[in-house]
Amino acid sequence: MTSDTTPPALLPQDLMQMMELVQRSDSIELKLTLPASSYRSAARSLAIDPLDAQIRQVFFFDTPDLALDRSGVVVRARRIQGRDSDSTVKLRPVVPSEVPARFRDSSQFVVEVDAMPGGYVCSGSMKHALPPGAVLPSTTGERPLRKLFSKEQRAFLAACAPDGPSIDDLSILGPIFVLKLKLNPAGFSRRLVVEMWLYPDGSRVVELSTKSRPEEGLKVALEARQFLKARGIPLSGEQQTKTRTALEFFAAELGTSS
Repeated sequence: MTSDTTPPALLPQDLMQMMELVQRSDSIELKLTLPASSYRSAARSLAIDPLDAQIRQVFFFDTPDLALDRSGVVVRARRIQGRDSDSTVKLRPVVPSEVPARFRDSSQFVVEVDAMPGGYVCSGSMKHALPPGAVLPSTTGERPLRKLFSKEQRAFLAACAPDGPSIDDLSILGPIFVLKLKLNPAGFSRRLVVEMWLYPDGSRVVELSTKSRPEEGLKVALEARQFLKARGIPLSGEQQTKTRTALEFFAAELGTSS
């Protein structure tokens, strides 16, 4: 559930810590979760046509009690309409300077700072591209789950959660249905991404985001704030994490079916 409570602003010390992380990262993503009461007005203001959205299916993999999530690890695979599929092993938070060189130097590894009203988190993600038809066989039991992940990803997971279960022992959480739309709105100098995550119980999370290079982060944040405010899009409200909401939903579902 969302509320209209204004999140606390970052304290100067927190802001300094965030900027230090940003300087050592590959990119920064600015995110804003919309309160449910503003979905329709925001869609009108941004001239969103839902028929232009790309369909995605996201599967998460964890233990029924979310042991990986408690360790800051997210393991997922995505089916994407009209594109290759992919898989990701993500650790958050991370300190970029403390990531082992064998992972940091990989072309498949990305360090990114996610910044939202009232907070931020730095994550490291090991990614892997998959053929369009690769995900479903592993999520239906026809192929082992490990076939979705590269050797680098499996090594990264073992380093992040050395006492955790193997990939093939993880439970499948999902899938969740996602609509993603990329906009180039007039009055904003860069691309704005809209994602709607549709949960099986009918609830939704809508997020606006834009990415920038680390050195442009503060400038882009100010521009985005002015742009959204001018269009009547609220900048306050509880900031929901799409992934955490999905994990908790499907873990609870596993618990009731066991």
